Amino acid sequence: MRPSTGVTRLVALTGIWLGLASSLPSSGKDDPDVITRDVAIIGGGASGTYAAVRLKQLGQSVVLIEQEDRLGGHTKTYDDNGTPIDYGVWVYANTTEARNFFAYLNIPTTVQNFNRDPGRNQRYDFRTGEFVPPPSGNVTDAMMRYVLLLMQHPYLEDGWDLPDPVPEDLLLSFRDFIEKYDLAAAVETLTLYVQGLGDILDCPTVYIMKYFNMNVVQGIQSGFLRPASFNNSQTYGAAAANLGDDLLLSSTILQMNRSTSDDKVGKESTTGSKTDYPQTILVRTPSGLKTIQASKILITIPPILANLNAFDLDARESHAFAKFRATTYTTSILQITGLPQTIQFVNSGTDTPYNICPVPGTYVLVPTSDPTLRLAFFGGGGGSDADTNSKRGDGDGDGDELPFDTIRHIMTDNVLSLRNAGYDVSVPEIRAYGNHYPFGLRVSAEEIADGFYRDLYGLQGYRGTYYSGAAFHAHNSGALWRFTERVITEYGLAG
Repeated sequence: MRPSTGVTRLVALTGIWLGLASSLPSSGKDDPDVITRDVAIIGGGASGTYAAVRLKQLGQSVVLIEQEDRLGGHTKTYDDNGTPIDYGVWVYANTTEARNFFAYLNIPTTVQNFNRDPGRNQRYDFRTGEFVPPPSGNVTDAMMRYVLLLMQHPYLEDGWDLPDPVPEDLLLSFRDFIEKYDLAAAVETLTLYVQGLGDILDCPTVYIMKYFNMNVVQGIQSGFLRPASFNNSQTYGAAAANLGDDLLLSSTILQMNRSTSDDKVGKESTTGSKTDYPQTILVRTPSGLKTIQASKILITIPPILANLNAFDLDARESHAFAKFRATTYTTSILQITGLPQTIQFVNSGTDTPYNICPVPGTYVLVPTSDPTLRLAFFGGGGGSDADTNSKRGDGDGDGDELPFDTIRHIMTDNVLSLRNAGYDVSVPEIRAYGNHYPFGLRVSAEEIADGFYRDLYGLQGYRGTYYSGAAFHAHNSGALWRFTERVITEYGLAG
C-alpha cells in the first residue's frame, strides 16, 4: 500500500505530528479517531484475513487494514446470473487449519476432484492454432519420480526453513532438474498447476516444489477442499462479518512509526493490560484519518519496496525486500462462442522445450458452467533474473508488469488463433479481470544458497513486526493458513 500522489502534501504535514506519536495517550478510548489494538494487520488476503479472525478467537484485539473494498486478495468470484464462478483461487489444500477455519465461519465444504479424462485437454499453439500432440513417455512414472524427489524435502511444507547448505537439487534450474531426473513426460502436468512464474525453466527448482507440493499431490489423488457453495468469496464475506468494526476496507496507509529495536513489545502489566504500544500507523479511511496504536504489526501484502514506501523500513529490511523479483499473472473470464463446452484448451508451444506454454501468453482456456464463458489464465515472461533486480536494488519488478492493453491484445490473439484449428470462435470479451501482480516473488539460486530465506525469516518479530503471505511460504491458501498459525504461535505474534 503506497500513498497516492494526491496525499503527498498530507504525508509531509503529518510527518511532524507522527514524530510526536510516542507522546500520545496509549489508550485512545475517548478519541474515535485513535484505534488501540494488540495487533494491526496489513493486507486482507488469505493470510491477513485468517490471522485477524484467528487472533480474535484467541482473545487478541486486532484491526485489519485493506486497501480494496473487499477481503480475499487473489480470491475473485464472478456472478453469472446467480451462479458463482471463481476465477482467482479455485480450491484449497485439505489441511486441519483450512477445515477449522471454514467450520469456525460456518462455511459448509465439499471435496472437489478434477476431471482426469485425458481427452478433455486439447493442445494447440495459441500463436498459430497448430495442433500439438500429448506428451510422449510415461506420465505416471515421471510424476512418481517427481513425488519421490519432493518427499526428500518435507520441510518445504512448513515454510522456508532450508538446510545449510541448501541441497543442490533445489538450486538447479527447473530445466536442469528435468534433465537430471528424466521428468520430461511430467512437465505438462507440473506446469498446468505451476502458473505465473514467468520463464519457468530458468526458475530454481525449489520454487516449483513450493508450488507443486505434497498438498497438491494429495489434492490430485483424493480431492481438494472447497466451499459447498462453489463460491470462495463467501468465506471472506463471513470473515468480514466476524471482524465487524475491526476491519478497515478501502483504507490506505499514509505513514508508519514503528519500534526501532527488536525487543519484545506489548508485554502485559501486572494488571493484565497492555502497557506498550510502540507501533503507530496513520491510515486514510472512507470516514477520515485514523491513528492506529498497536503492540505488534503483521504484514501480509507482497513485500516489495513499491508496496512499502510508507512503512519506515530500515536498512536491514530494505536490503532483504529489494532482492525480490515478481512476474505478471492475471485471471479473467472471457465470453467466447464457438468452442465445445467440455474441452479445456491448453497453450502448448510447437517450438518450446517440452511444449511448455510460450510466455507472455494465455496458459489455458477452461470451460465453466456457462457454455459461453471461459476462464483464462495469463502469465508474463521474465521474472527469473533475480540477480538483475538485486544489482539494480529497486525491488519493484516494474519491468515485468505488463499493461492491461498488452495482456488483452495477446489474449485476444491467442483465442482467435483457434480459428486456424477449425473452430468458429468469436472475438473474446472480458467479463471479469483480476491482476495478481506482483506474483511469484522470488530470488536467484545464488541468493537462496547465501541464506536469503534465513535472513528473511530473521525479520519475524524484528521491530515488533511479523510477516506472512505467499512470499514467506507458498501460493496456496490452505498452506498459508497453516503457516500463519505458525507465525501466531511459534513466532510469538499472539504472545
